[in-house]
Amino acid sequence: MTPLPTTAVAPQAAADFSAIKTRQKAAWASGDYAVIGTTLQIVGETLCEAADLRAGERVLDVAAGNGNATLAAARRWCEVTSTDYVPALLERARERAAAERLHGIDFREADAEALPFDDGSFDVVLSTFGCMFAPNAPRVAGELLRVCRSGGRIAMANWTPESFIGQVFKLIGRYVPPPAGITPPAQWGTRALLSELFEVGSSRIATGKRHFVFRYRSPGHMLEIFRGYYGPVLKAFAALDEDKQHALAGEFVALMEQFDAVRDGGLVIPSEYLEIVITRR
Repeated sequence: MTPLPTTAVAPQAAADFSAIKTRQKAAWASGDYAVIGTTLQIVGETLCEAADLRAGERVLDVAAGNGNATLAAARRWCEVTSTDYVPALLERARERAAAERLHGIDFREADAEALPFDDGSFDVVLSTFGCMFAPNAPRVAGELLRVCRSGGRIAMANWTPESFIGQVFKLIGRYVPPPAGITPPAQWGTRALLSELFEVGSSRIATGKRHFVFRYRSPGHMLEIFRGYYGPVLKAFAALDEDKQHALAGEFVALMEQFDAVRDGGLVIPSEYLEIVITRR
């Protein structure tokens, strides 16, 4: 096999990635992300179409969460391996696959920064709003390139900094500052970072902006769901005293109202994301 090209990004400055991941795992295991995650299923379907999946291809879903891209690939008769480092999220994906009678999916607990697979094991590697949260971006990119065969595809959906979710990250960061030395998740939704991470190991990087539309009954309803089930938001509120919780809730509602596309009693929020398909060199 051709030696794996190294990514152009230098190792990140001192950061305790092990401690950061321990806290992240606890955050994602709290609440029940699947309550929100299942609403994003259309992104997994769209990404599999962008990646032009073919029946029989070996597909790896990295940081799969509750399995949106996993299920989409299985529906296309691919040989799917679904990974996440939070066992509770994989269990939700297993339940969904069983309910839909999608057989033959290999669910495995695995860290995106140290994938337990041989070089070139997969034809296609997918990630929907997953890898972008790993603290060591260069390490993750190197692993995605390593396990993808030459000529294979790496396809991702990543929130952009300007998107509603990108602004949610920014808002939370003002109340609970992120650890130093990590790549902000929404930077994965920029062409600049993708070029730095993948250009050396790829022959082509195709990107396009898309929107996922969040639909809830009201800003209060969305706040209730995110605060109760979305681990990073749940943990952010839990870290604050009562006054700051109230202030964060007020700013969160104001942000929803700013992005609301209808303002007619329901809540409709388009959130931009970058769809990426990388062809492995």
